[in-house]
Amino acid sequence: MQQVSIPVEGMSCAACVARVERALKNTPGVNGALVNLVTGKASVAYDPAKVSVEQLVQTIRELGYQVPTGEIHLTVRGMSCAACVARVERAVSSLPGVLKVAVSLPAEAARVTFYPGAVTAAEIKEEIRSLGYEVSEKVTGQEALDREKQARQAEIRRQARNMWIAWPLALLVMLGMFRDMWIFPHFVPEFMGNTLFLWALTTPVVFIAGWQFFVHSFNGLRKGSTDMNLLYATGIGAAYIIATINTLWPEAGFGGKGATFFESAALLTAFIVLGRYLEALTRGRTSEAIRKLINLQPQKARVIREGREMEIAADEVVPGDVVLVRPGESIPVDGRIIEGHSAVDESMITGESIPVEKKPGNEVIGATINKTGSFKFEATRVGRDTALAQIIRLVEDAQATKAPVQKLADFVAGHFIAGVHVLALLVFLFWFFYGYNAFFRPDSHFILSPYSLAQVGVFGFALLLSVTTLVISCPCALGLATPSAMMAGTGKGAENGILFKGADAVEATAALQVILFDKTGTITRGEPSLTDVLPAPGFGREELLRLAATAEKNSEHPLGEAIIRGAAATGLTPEEIEEFAAIPGHGIKTRIRGSTVLLGNRRLMEREGISFENLRQQIESLENDGKTAVLMAVNGCPAGVLAVADTIKENVTQAVHRLKKMGLEVIMITGDNRRTAGFIARQAGIDRVLAEVLPADKAAEVRKLQSRGLKVAMVGDGINDAPALAAADVGMAIGTGTDIAKETGEVILIRADLRDVVSAVEIARATMGKVRQNLVWAFIYNSLGIPIAAGIFYPFTGLIVSPELAAFFMAMSSVSVTLNTLLLKRFVPSMKRGRKEPEGDAAQPVPRPV
Repeated sequence: MQQVSIPVEGMSCAACVARVERALKNTPGVNGALVNLVTGKASVAYDPAKVSVEQLVQTIRELGYQVPTGEIHLTVRGMSCAACVARVERAVSSLPGVLKVAVSLPAEAARVTFYPGAVTAAEIKEEIRSLGYEVSEKVTGQEALDREKQARQAEIRRQARNMWIAWPLALLVMLGMFRDMWIFPHFVPEFMGNTLFLWALTTPVVFIAGWQFFVHSFNGLRKGSTDMNLLYATGIGAAYIIATINTLWPEAGFGGKGATFFESAALLTAFIVLGRYLEALTRGRTSEAIRKLINLQPQKARVIREGREMEIAADEVVPGDVVLVRPGESIPVDGRIIEGHSAVDESMITGESIPVEKKPGNEVIGATINKTGSFKFEATRVGRDTALAQIIRLVEDAQATKAPVQKLADFVAGHFIAGVHVLALLVFLFWFFYGYNAFFRPDSHFILSPYSLAQVGVFGFALLLSVTTLVISCPCALGLATPSAMMAGTGKGAENGILFKGADAVEATAALQVILFDKTGTITRGEPSLTDVLPAPGFGREELLRLAATAEKNSEHPLGEAIIRGAAATGLTPEEIEEFAAIPGHGIKTRIRGSTVLLGNRRLMEREGISFENLRQQIESLENDGKTAVLMAVNGCPAGVLAVADTIKENVTQAVHRLKKMGLEVIMITGDNRRTAGFIARQAGIDRVLAEVLPADKAAEVRKLQSRGLKVAMVGDGINDAPALAAADVGMAIGTGTDIAKETGEVILIRADLRDVVSAVEIARATMGKVRQNLVWAFIYNSLGIPIAAGIFYPFTGLIVSPELAAFFMAMSSVSVTLNTLLLKRFVPSMKRGRKEPEGDAAQPVPRPV
């Protein structure tokens, strides 16, 4: 019988308490239940063989109450293969109250979701420690960087020390074993071939450099679990023990003096330690993106308090502080400019290399670099709330998750070790009782070994093949294949302003077939812009635009603001207005320099009796293009027409063309009328449009596409499009700099640039390409390596792989997977390579604001 305390939210009276108690007591397997309203906890005595904590929680939730979950992020050091991952996950999952466990080998991280009260963070950490691993709660920021760096350097130093012990001694053992061969008798002293001398050299190799394998194996066996350390310990231990027995008691029946495998034990240890050392050097590089992001965080800030300028630590800045930034300095926290202007390099956050002009009212992002002028800004987000801190958390969370493709590797690795030991035993039995006598070839020998078959005899031969099978079958490469690539891929995304919220998002993005774009705010700018200025005979273009901007000077209408911005972009300054009157639903009437100026729609001109028949064709053409025509008359005469429209963003046609070239179907979805939607789609180069779709119905359109078996991504602003983003296989939310963590969707595009959609798909495809390459290599390695090590080709070739060569292949398999993953660091999305994609025949010219 076990006792568990489950938190319960939503209880408000004694009746609630009685209800929960009654339901729990009636659950089969529950011996007693006591619910406390004040503490909000249910204490339950239950039989874990009959009911689980999850079933108890489900009983409480079915009554309408909530059971909150907690989450803890841990750093787990000492894991070395996929079996270690499976081992930790299995042990922690067995704790009552643990809901979900995700362990990442390259990130050395574990994320555990649990029911507080049912199990504590301390119990979770203690369970992991009991397996022989180091565990601590994950920290972020500079402290995390320092800890990670210290731990990595300590591991490198530890394995380097082991190499300095293992390799010199192992090479001496090798010289001693080969002393009677080739030219070695001329310079290798005779005493080096003495088995007692070889035993003396091998012992420190096995019990100092190789001691780590025996310790980890013992800790695992105590908990009823295994990992690759058991393979190493078994192989090294078997070779060493048999060699020692045959040295001290050659008549014991284990192969005699010819079967002293000291060089196998020594070189096995040396090669495995070499592999550990190389992994320690290379594995940390897959998480380099996190370290780069953390290094961006400024350490100092210059603030103005009580009218005095002072320098303080960046983490001491509080919201509301006025911060001063000079040219060349990093911006310490997020904020809003209140004085001054400058150009800010935001490339480390957004991936955009061109500095962004900033003026009062604009937001600035912490860790970006001020390039030109000085300015003051008010701090709005500090510490863990800054955009950079949010990005770091998102990338860390993504690297701690698992992709669906990893399930197969985890399953294989989790059941691999025991199976390999059974296989090694079968190999020994086969060659000992049948194979040796049936396929004996006197001229045969082991590759990279001094022994001939006649020397080692049947027992030594069978033992060496069994040890070789154990060593070569290590599942390290299998365990590193997926998570190392996902770490590199999510890091590469972060470098380019693209945040994948999990490994599953990377895999889903790589499999996309349809990209569904929202129109307003995604394809278009989301605000009207002046696109055309058409003066009537007798009026100049500049004069028409100045009069229009002057007339709209006091207007707050979005169309008027677009005209004013258009005039300002051409350097025109509005004049003073003598009179102003707004005519609701029609336009405005003003008096400028003694002239009466009307600006509005057709109804205004018809009411005033002013005919625009001479410009009717141009007006209809503008309206057919989805633009709003604004008519102007001066002193009762037509002066011209101005057109305002929500224009598409820069680079949209380039992005759409590239997506099509990649084999993706591109669709635009909008609530606008079909004529306007069709015009925007033609400009963007999009062939298919879903128009007049209400926001609530966008999710239904996504599901229609999915019902055809298509993998769909929805790209939107993360607010009105939230239902569609959630319904899509991949929701891509357009980020807005600082509110990153609040965005909806599995992928966040920090910049409002649709070329990042292309980059996201390319990075995801490149990442999954590395995953497939790594998995294929790992499976091929084990599929071919195990039969070869077991001697399947011996009857035909007379050659057998020695244990030491098997150890070398095993070490190189893990290193090769990691090095292959590191090639992702060289990947550059096509939109960032400085080559502009041709826009294609379908793409129409994009109207530019006047």
